Amino acid sequence: MFNYFFEEREECTIDSLLLYKKLNSLPDSMKVEVADFIEFLESKAKKKKYKNTEALKPQFGSAKGFFTIKKDFDKPLEDFKEHM
Repeated sequence: MFNYFFEEREECTIDSLLLYKKLNSLPDSMKVEVADFIEFLESKAKKKKYKNTEALKPQFGSAKGFFTIKKDFDKPLEDFKEHM
């Protein structure tokens, strides 16, 4: 249906000028629908992007060197001496 929008390449790219001309030929009420659809597609793309990043699981040891534990870590705190 929209084959004339795409150039013959490995990756299909939209001919922006042709798309712009088609958009301008629409009545204003339909332009609003197109704008709504574009917003829908943008939100769908964001969700897909976040979905892909959520699928990544951390690897064991990937935070090595980010945290250090002091040698006196187990030493009782001064603030709690009266409760011991």
